[in-house]
Amino acid sequence: MLIQPETPAMSDSQAIGQDGWLQHARRIPSPNFGPRPADTDINTVVIHSISLPPGIYGGDEIERLFTNRLDWSAHPYFEQIRGAEVSAHFVIRRTGELLQFVSVRDRAWHAGRSSWQGRDNCNDYSVGIELEGLEDTPFETAQYEALGTLLDALSQRWPITQIAGHEHVAPGRKRDPGSAFDWGRLQALTGRPAAQFAGLQNPSQTA
Repeated sequence: MLIQPETPAMSDSQAIGQDGWLQHARRIPSPNFGPRPADTDINTVVIHSISLPPGIYGGDEIERLFTNRLDWSAHPYFEQIRGAEVSAHFVIRRTGELLQFVSVRDRAWHAGRSSWQGRDNCNDYSVGIELEGLEDTPFETAQYEALGTLLDALSQRWPITQIAGHEHVAPGRKRDPGSAFDWGRLQALTGRPAAQFAGLQNPSQTA
């Protein structure tokens, strides 16, 4: 049985409230969510990467996409995702700034067609976290630190025991967060057992 590492008590601003919102995150409510199935255990985190347009950082296009306000004609790439209605629970910018779009108690639309450890529909039981970045470009120290703190906050309220990438829950269809994401660094930062991280397991173990 996996034993969760003890985490220190968090300040009120770092903790997630009963309503599923993190106080110190910038709140940008998305309409793209729904209820989780009744009695669902939230035990998985799915890590993604995103930048809009690809490789361009710091703008508000991610916020606009997740709130259905993106101008599809503003960039040629946006035609490829025209009409998409998607979201994530959290986005971590390159600076480490944390944005929240959906309450953790609700089902964000982040993983799509997916399966993890024999359970389909990962959106039902997971928390979606987007890192601003590209699959093959190193992420920033501030992002790893913010992600580690966020994982601690989630674990204070839910039994988070699995941390996977979009590439693991939708293999062949998605490849984020990608080769540039350092799973060992995140594991060392959080002190969690390596077995909790899909990116540290053999491919045959993550199907």
